[in-house]
Amino acid sequence: MNPILSKVTISPDKTLRDALQLINSQALQVALVTDENERLLGIITDGDIRRGLLNNLSLDALVTQVMNTNPKTASPNTSKKKLLQLMQQYSVLSIPLVKDHILVGLETLKSAQQKAHYENPVLIMAGGFGTRLKPLTDKCPKPMLKVGNRPLLEIALFNFIQAGFSNFYISTHYMPEQIASYFGDGSRWNVNINYVHETTPLGTGGAVGLLPKDLSPLPTIVMNGDILTKVDFQHLLKFHEDNNADATMCVREYDYQIPYGVISGTGNRITEMVEKPVQRFFVNAGIYVINQDIIKSVPANTHIDMPTLLEQRITDGGQVLMFPIHEYWLDIGRMDDFKQAQIDICAIGFEQ
Repeated sequence: MNPILSKVTISPDKTLRDALQLINSQALQVALVTDENERLLGIITDGDIRRGLLNNLSLDALVTQVMNTNPKTASPNTSKKKLLQLMQQYSVLSIPLVKDHILVGLETLKSAQQKAHYENPVLIMAGGFGTRLKPLTDKCPKPMLKVGNRPLLEIALFNFIQAGFSNFYISTHYMPEQIASYFGDGSRWNVNINYVHETTPLGTGGAVGLLPKDLSPLPTIVMNGDILTKVDFQHLLKFHEDNNADATMCVREYDYQIPYGVISGTGNRITEMVEKPVQRFFVNAGIYVINQDIIKSVPANTHIDMPTLLEQRITDGGQVLMFPIHEYWLDIGRMDDFKQAQIDICAIGFEQ
């Protein structure tokens, strides 16, 4: 158990007086009761102690007599936004974080309300022609098409800003002046925006070779600019760092139903018949976290796709991981996708 967490835990053989002293010393208004294996048994607030005293318990009574044995808990992977919603929903000031019944953390209302800040660079690739969305893209780059009342690229930028990121690069090629004119240097959103321009299309990975040589050594998030998503970028980055990955690719589960009955057999003998089976795959979601050495491996103005870049690192024995995403995600590549985005923008709850 980490030292900070140990300051708010108490064993079940302790008294209400012990719990009260702990609560007062830490100013968190809660004590967590754990056994010798760090399993969470219950929680105690000053209100629980007060109610116990009103029921004629003494300060020498055991904490087990007043503790809440069924507290609201959450996984350590729960986002701060979700934790804040849970605290507001259940009118509590803190939520223990539990994994396999073991106490691993405590999120308080104060810490959940504090906005995170990340120095990690974010590269949004916005240079595509958007050919499949013609005629909408005849005079407008695809990332500048409006979904709801804002350009798609602005929605992506805002989602990153909300997550605490402020250091942005936008790669451009098709009609770059429209993108640069709208976003400028980012001061409108109190962030920094720089541009890398592809004079010729460099593929989905070539733009990283145009990033400045003095780029922050922290892992860089790279995302296609035509994606509408609610992915938790904080969790993505934490997953990448916790697992010492060289690169992390976001993947999405994709179901494909074969429209016919599938027959298996040995020779002419049928051994199995499956009517319209569903096959499940993980597909590339167009969002990546890559370390600085991978970025430096891409020469400037070199055409390369991101999957090829990651395959090279796998061949070299690198740690390339996949991060399954279950949140909303839509790749706006076709006209049907664009129409769906107009429907989803309000229903999914994107900030306007």
